[in-house]
Amino acid sequence: MRIAITGGTGFVGRHLARGLAARGHEVVLIARGKDRRDPTSFEIPNATFFPADLSSADDLARAFSACGAVAHCAGINREIVSQTYERIHVAGTDNVVEAARRAGVGKIVLLSFLRARPNCGSGYHESKWAAEEIVRRSGLDYTIFKAGVIYGLGDHMLDHLSHALHTFPLFALVGMKDRPVRPLAVEDLVRAMIAALVEGRLSCQTVAILGPEEMLLGEAVRRVGRVVEKHPLYFRAPLAVHYVLAHLLERVMKIPLVSLAQVRILSEGIVDPWPPFESLPADLFPTTPFTDEQIRRGLPIAKPFCIEDLRWTT
Repeated sequence: MRIAITGGTGFVGRHLARGLAARGHEVVLIARGKDRRDPTSFEIPNATFFPADLSSADDLARAFSACGAVAHCAGINREIVSQTYERIHVAGTDNVVEAARRAGVGKIVLLSFLRARPNCGSGYHESKWAAEEIVRRSGLDYTIFKAGVIYGLGDHMLDHLSHALHTFPLFALVGMKDRPVRPLAVEDLVRAMIAALVEGRLSCQTVAILGPEEMLLGEAVRRVGRVVEKHPLYFRAPLAVHYVLAHLLERVMKIPLVSLAQVRILSEGIVDPWPPFESLPADLFPTTPFTDEQIRRGLPIAKPFCIEDLRWTT
């Protein structure tokens, strides 16, 4: 089968493309530009790169040509100039759905967020919810995955945690009360997405997908610290401090250590999906625990943050 992936050079898109290619499928990687952080993305067998953003249904329809399914993985966790939540998550999803209709695509799979919901005061959550509603009302066969924190090689979680632990002697945990999290291995997510894309499973369903092990966020951070052999002084800081820090980091870092949306996400805990959702069948339930070995497999090259991480450097 030929399958298109929006956000195809991003974290989840790359892993999904490799999983599909390993099963003999042809993939079309759709992205605004080539993400050079992982050049091996462009060496995936049976993969082609199609440069396009989500602003043109015409361009997307050409990219979807002869595709049996589309995985819509493109998304942002902070707004930068014209790259707004409304433009990427809402208008972009409208264009993906319209292009899928024109191209005769048989299935659309949307990667959403566990607690996406309307009227909550967060542009990220509300726009992800709006994208879900667009897909649910599209008339197409669909599967929506409401995922929690996803980790693996090339992610944001392990990447920035590792760099932060190699940089700072102090580490501020989010909020005065620890919140629960269930880290989801990207391999488990990919397995479920492939079942929906290729095998036609989870038809017209919105499903919650979380890792098998629940822990407090502070424990997850300390596990990573133990694996990278860094032991900063951990302390709790009020949410207001983290919001101020995120506001600053969004303006000075290419990929901020933490964004405003992520502070909101972490402050709520990431274990309770917002309805509507259904449970995964037993054979697709994630089974990969957040172990030292699993963490080690997803770690980037050990190094601190440096001048190249700032937005005004190239």
